[in-house]
Order: sequence, then structure tokens, then C-alpha cells
Amino acid sequence: MDINEFQQWVKQYYQERSWSDLDIFVRIGFLAEETGEVARAIRALEIGRDRPDEIDGSFEDNKKHLTEELGDVLGNLIVIANKYDITLEDIFRAHQQKLAKRYS
Repeated sequence: MDINEFQQWVKQYYQERSWSDLDIFVRIGFLAEETGEVARAIRALEIGRDRPDEIDGSFEDNKKHLTEELGDVLGNLIVIANKYDITLEDIFRAHQQKLAKRYS
């Protein structure tokens, strides 16, 4: 599946569940929450768990968890992009051009 197909799949999947109908500020809250979960997943990979109620996982388990959390962040970003009719290709291109201009 390419990035355009994935963006369209997310759009359809979220619309079928009315998840994309949520207020944009609610969506931003979800994005912030998922970003925090990415941070926790990276901490588990890099330094392990530090609370007694957390279970240490194997490197592969922790990597799988990080992959899932990154997917949640990406899903939220796609919903936001879709709300404003921005393709991921446009985002990639704009980011690449911005960095090339800034650091060339």
C-alpha cells in the first residue's frame, strides 16, 4: 500500500466510525496523547520501565509497541490533514523543500 492509498484508507475507516467528525481541538488532544505514548514507548526501548506497575518487555515487544503508537500518531495526523484537504505527499514535499532551503 502506498502513502496515498493509506491516507484514503484512514479517511474511509475514520469516517465509517464518525471519528473524523470530532472537533479539531479534540483531535489535537488525541494527537498530544498519542505523542506522549510514543515518548513512553521510546523510553521503554532505551532505558526500560521505571515504575513498579510497568512490565518490562523484550526489545521486539517494545519495538512493536512503538510501531503501534507511531501508527496512532500518523492516523491522527492524517485525519487533521484530511480535514484541510492536504495530502501526505504535499506535506512530504513541503517539508523537504523547507529543509533544503533552510540548510542548503
